[in-house]
Amino acid sequence: MSLEKLSNNSGAEQSFISHLIELRDRMIKMLIAIGIVVLLLFPFANDIYTFIAEPLIAQLPSGSTMIATQVISPFLTPFKLAMVAAIFLAMPYLLYQFWAFIAPGLYQHEKRLAIPLLVSSIALFYLGIAFAYYLVFPIIFAFMAATTPTGVAMMTDIAAYLDFVLTLFFAFGLAFEIPVATVLLVMIGIVTPNGLVEKRPYVIVGAFVIGMFLTPPDVFSQTMLAVPMWLLFELGVWFSRLILRQRDDQIELVKSPQTSVDKEKMTVPIAATTSQNSVSTATSHSDTSHPAVNSVEAKLIRANRLRELNNLFAVRHILYEVLEEGDAEQRAVARNILAQLDD
Repeated sequence: MSLEKLSNNSGAEQSFISHLIELRDRMIKMLIAIGIVVLLLFPFANDIYTFIAEPLIAQLPSGSTMIATQVISPFLTPFKLAMVAAIFLAMPYLLYQFWAFIAPGLYQHEKRLAIPLLVSSIALFYLGIAFAYYLVFPIIFAFMAATTPTGVAMMTDIAAYLDFVLTLFFAFGLAFEIPVATVLLVMIGIVTPNGLVEKRPYVIVGAFVIGMFLTPPDVFSQTMLAVPMWLLFELGVWFSRLILRQRDDQIELVKSPQTSVDKEKMTVPIAATTSQNSVSTATSHSDTSHPAVNSVEAKLIRANRLRELNNLFAVRHILYEVLEEGDAEQRAVARNILAQLDD
């Protein structure tokens, strides 16, 4: 027994080390990708900075320019921008490496849920940055230029400006992830769409509080961040309702008499995909007069029908209930079906 335990511990340790080696290799690939993009962008670093600074330059008074207060700022600031831009541009590849590392440990239904969420989160992050640059920056800088006191020349330091715009890019990029976060919380069962609607007043107040901390101290930029956050929250709730409605429609389709199938016929496909002996044993040894047993058997039949409809998310949800409510034979059937789904 001690040798067996030692062998198991040695295998677990080797598996852990192999995961660390894989993580190291993927991080190296990510750093190499960022380095390559930086090298490609560095010759155009000044042009990129001019493009980023255009919303402010357009609002400066005639004859005014931006300034560099540090000796190394004319070189270091565009280089810093090139590095940040390289990370932004390489983000799909970086997230792919992260996904490739964690994907082997996910169930099949988790992969199907994660891929669209991953793609949409990247697109929404870029959309948030574009929203900040094209809509928010002109309003903010026009307000700042209009409120500059008389006798004060508006000459912004290039390093301070870069820090300012990067903060806003990050804030708006994260804010546009709200629909993804909302759908994810609903799908994993932490909250419900109705529960989110009940908390709408708190969400609106929280959006303005977040806008107050992440944006400059003016009402325009705070509102330009808070209002999209609220609207994106409503969009996430709407998508959550849509996804749940589609899942419920498929479950109701299974329950309806028009699509119901003879119980014996529906039990056979389960046995064919899992274990014929397990299903027959679970059916023959169960007390059909007991309501709980009938309920669990009905869930197994419904899971099989949903599997035929390729609604694997609902199948797993029902099978997890069987694992909690069923007897030993029924739980064995549920585990076998789950193992088949993961293959």
